[in-house]
Amino acid sequence: MHRLILVTLILIPALAAAQNKLLRNGPMLGYVDMKEALLWAQTTQPAKVSFEYWPTSNPQEKHTTETVNTQKSTGFTAKCIADELEPGTAYTYQLRINKKKQIFAYPTTFTAPTLWQYRTDPPAFSVATGSCNYVNEAVYDRPGKPYGSDHHIFSAITAQKPDAMIWLGDNTYLREPDWNTMTGMVHRYTQTRALPEIQPLLASTPQYATWDDHDYGPNDSDGTWVHKQQSLDVFKMFWGNPTFGVEGAPGVATAFKLNDVDFFLLDNRYYRTPDYCKSCPDKTQVGATQLSWFLQSLVSSTAPFKVVSIGGQFLTTNENNETYQHFYQAEHDSILAFIERENIKNVIFLTGDRHFTELSKVTNQKGNVLYDLTTSSLTAGIYAEAQKEQNTYRVDGTLVAVHNFASLNFSGPRKERVLEIKVFNADGKEAWAHKIKSQQ
Repeated sequence: MHRLILVTLILIPALAAAQNKLLRNGPMLGYVDMKEALLWAQTTQPAKVSFEYWPTSNPQEKHTTETVNTQKSTGFTAKCIADELEPGTAYTYQLRINKKKQIFAYPTTFTAPTLWQYRTDPPAFSVATGSCNYVNEAVYDRPGKPYGSDHHIFSAITAQKPDAMIWLGDNTYLREPDWNTMTGMVHRYTQTRALPEIQPLLASTPQYATWDDHDYGPNDSDGTWVHKQQSLDVFKMFWGNPTFGVEGAPGVATAFKLNDVDFFLLDNRYYRTPDYCKSCPDKTQVGATQLSWFLQSLVSSTAPFKVVSIGGQFLTTNENNETYQHFYQAEHDSILAFIERENIKNVIFLTGDRHFTELSKVTNQKGNVLYDLTTSSLTAGIYAEAQKEQNTYRVDGTLVAVHNFASLNFSGPRKERVLEIKVFNADGKEAWAHKIKSQQ
C-alpha cells in the first residue's frame, strides 16, 4: 500500500507536466459573484481555452464556459465566464486547453457568495491584502544583491484561506527592457505570474487589483507616460476585475461589494499630475472625473465599512516620498473635507508603496474615525529607514519593517459589524491585530 501511494505521488506531477505543456500560467480566479465568476489562464501559443465546472457536492451537474481562442496580441491570455452559478454553492472547476484536461496538484475551487440579504446577518469573511511583489530575473535586474526575496509568503496567505485578495499596486515590477513595448510588459507580467508558490492562491481565491507606478511604467510615472494606454491594456489582460475605469475616465478604477462591505479600487497613475510640477493648475492624483465618481459613491454607500484601495499612502503626517498630501495636499484635504461634510462613517483606506506596514488613524471634527492600513512589502526590498519615519497618526505598535501581508476579517451582526485587521510576516506569524467597530 505504501509503495502504491509513493508511485501515485510521483506519477501525478509527471502527468500534470505532460498535460500542461500548453499552459503558461493559471488558472486564476478573477471576480466571483452570486451568478457568475471569471476564470483566467495563459497559454504558451495559440490555443482553445475553456473551463468545466460543477457543484462540488454534485459532480454530475457539469457546466462549461464558452471557448476563448488565445492569441499573441493579447498575451495568449483567456478570460472565461462561468455564468451558471447559484448563490452559496461551492464549485470545483477544471481547465481545458484544446479540449484536454489540465491536472493540478492543488485545489481549483471557489464558492459563489451567499444570498443573505433579508434572510440572515451578513456572513463573516476575510480578505488578504498586500503590495510590492518583485520577482528576480537576474539578466534584467540591477547588479548586486537581488531586490526580491523568496516567495513563501504566498503559501502563508493561501494557508489562511481568505475569501478574496486585493493587490494594492506594484504587483509586478516593470524594468528598463519592459517599459516601452507591449512585448516587454507582457514578458514581465508573465514572468511574475509564473511563480510556483503563487499558483494555489490564484486558483482558489478571487483576485482583485489596482496598480502603482511599477506595474504602470517607470518609477514615479504619471499621466504624461506616453505608453499608459499600453500599460492599461496589459493590466486588463492579466487581471480579472469586474470593471476597468469609470464612465468618461479609462483606467483601472473599479468597485465591488463582498457580502455587506463596499470596496473601491482607485487609479492613482493614469490621470496623475507630475509630482514636482509647482505651477500645474489643479494638481491631482486621480483626475476630476474619477474623483467625482468616487466621492459620490461614498455618499451612496450604506455599507458598514467602505474600503478604499489606492497605490500610495493617504493618511500620514510624513511628507517624504509619494504620500498623497506631500504633492497633492489640496486634493487630499478636499477628500477629507468631503467625508467630514457628508458625515461619511467607517472609511478604511488600504494603501501600499512604502515598503513597510503601519496603521494610521484620524478622527475628524464630527467624531468619525478614518484609518489607513499601509501594507508593504510582499517580496520587494524593505525600507531600511522605516523605524525613523515620523507619523503622528500611526497607531502604536503597528509599524512592521519585514516582508508581510494583512488580513481583514469582517464579522458580527448586521448592525454591529467588526473589522479585525491582522498583519503577518512571511512565515504566517502574527505581528499585530487591531479591532475596529463600525460606527453607527
